[in-house]
Amino acid sequence: MLKRGVLIGALLAAGPACAALSGFYDSGEKIAAILQSAEVAEELRQAPIGAVMNTGTTAQGHDEWLVRVQDCDLLVSVIAEAPPGPGKTTYRVEILHPCEE
Repeated sequence: MLKRGVLIGALLAAGPACAALSGFYDSGEKIAAILQSAEVAEELRQAPIGAVMNTGTTAQGHDEWLVRVQDCDLLVSVIAEAPPGPGKTTYRVEILHPCEE
């Protein structure tokens, strides 16, 4: 019986880790995806950013973020893309409501 417990423990320890990022670090990953998006930079005309805030979720369940610059409030969706196997979730950004002139 003890051998079985040791064997099961060893197998579990050798398996892939199933850890999730804390909310703080996950939000950081999402903000980084927004700031690294060429589409966002182009839409904002590379203006200095005043604020980046989470405003809730879209009807599709994706995170909704507001990027504020002096002359524009840009609304974007941050969409999680799970890896094909064990690994880190990445994010892509889609513009929901472009800046208006």
